[in-house]
Amino acid sequence: MFDVAEFVDEAVSALKEKITETAIIACSGGVDSSVAALLANQAVGGLLHCVYVDTGFMRKNETEEIEEMLAEMGLNLTVVKAADRFFEALEGVTEPEHKRKVIGEMFIRIFEEEQQKVGAKCLVQGTIAPDWIESGGGVRDTIKSHHNVGGLPEDMTLEVVEPLRDLYKDEVRIVARHLAISVADRQPFPGPGLAVRCLGELSPHRVEVVREACHIVEEELEASHERGEIEIPWQYFAAILPVRSVGVHGDVRAYGETVVVRAVASLDGMSARYSEIPHSVLEKISTRITNTVKGSVNRVVYDITHKPPGTIEWE
Repeated sequence: MFDVAEFVDEAVSALKEKITETAIIACSGGVDSSVAALLANQAVGGLLHCVYVDTGFMRKNETEEIEEMLAEMGLNLTVVKAADRFFEALEGVTEPEHKRKVIGEMFIRIFEEEQQKVGAKCLVQGTIAPDWIESGGGVRDTIKSHHNVGGLPEDMTLEVVEPLRDLYKDEVRIVARHLAISVADRQPFPGPGLAVRCLGELSPHRVEVVREACHIVEEELEASHERGEIEIPWQYFAAILPVRSVGVHGDVRAYGETVVVRAVASLDGMSARYSEIPHSVLEKISTRITNTVKGSVNRVVYDITHKPPGTIEWE
């Protein structure tokens, strides 16, 4: 049985031994990196330099919410606005593995720039067990290269420290509740963000479309949960597909893109079952998406694939 108090004591002690100079913590505002940040802050305090990178692939209003949350946690925070750099690096990149590795390297290059400013030696990451398991290596097949594992460049100058490396998501949530972290039950959000929910060309316009679609999915499912209609899924979002089809807006032909809605139930993300969302809720989601991004999206579909054989995210 997982002893959370024992884990926290051991993790803090281990971090005190490993971090003897200034360290950067890569903090996205999700539960994994927030737990890692708070543990490291307890261990080394003023030696910790928290860096949040706004990649341009965050959800609606997310950067502002994360800045506020991390400030409330008392972390020494630096926000790096890097959307232009990420879009430039990803121009023409559509293959999922290539995309994840480009994103992983760009994160590291930004952290190395911060390293030069503060004299850091270590990079603390919120890597958890599914990240390195799915990234492959040794006898493990590569399911997908998580940006914080398979996307790390070989010539990086920071020493990686991963206090949550052996934990699964359900265990991380237990630690987060123990530490009274406000995002303990926040749904997972991939490190590459909306970049892996925008299949095909990564243009600012298409990313903005999927950002709005994700916002609508979250609002409608959370409202349905509050009305007692559904259990809140473990993860729920939208992705835009590189598929165009003929539709009609009013009396005018429309040739638009397709958005897929995904909602799953899971414990640790290693396996999942699609959530049975009422058709009335899916209809609201579809209507809002096609009306809100009129001219861009004319078809909304729902993904009824379990994991396996599918993964939770589409890339």
